[in-house]
Amino acid sequence: MNKSFFLLFVITLFLGACTSTKEAFSSNSKSIIKPKNVVDNALKYLGTRYRYGGTSDKGMDCSGLVTTAFKEQNITLPRSSRDMAKAGKEVTIENAKKGDIVFFVIRNRKKIIDHVGLITSVKNGEVQFIHSTTMRGVIISSMYENIWKNTFVKAVTLF
Repeated sequence: MNKSFFLLFVITLFLGACTSTKEAFSSNSKSIIKPKNVVDNALKYLGTRYRYGGTSDKGMDCSGLVTTAFKEQNITLPRSSRDMAKAGKEVTIENAKKGDIVFFVIRNRKKIIDHVGLITSVKNGEVQFIHSTTMRGVIISSMYENIWKNTFVKAVTLF
């Protein structure tokens, strides 16, 4: 009887993990994480200067900003934008929502993802995202801007 119960429990967990939701479960607790919470975490760093490898209010790079915003909600992401792009489920930019992650190829000819941002809002089809740039630090930009429209690779959701 115990083996049957255990097997049923494992199958239930497996099938439950395959369902989709607008929220994500924290990796370190049973709490439910909302996209707004992750975005609010990132917005705390608006205006922070750029610092390669940085993950604090003393300086941040693009992937440091995104990983920190999720980490503050107990969700662990890979540290590099290239590896982060493999997490979650890919969505079209038209279907992307607040809290989804956007990826770009800016500097290299090999088409390897090298920049990442976190969507802060989607209004009337305009996607705005927070990210860290070498010249201006942590800022909010629009996907309507040519640089981002022309270098966009994909969007990913964890929710």
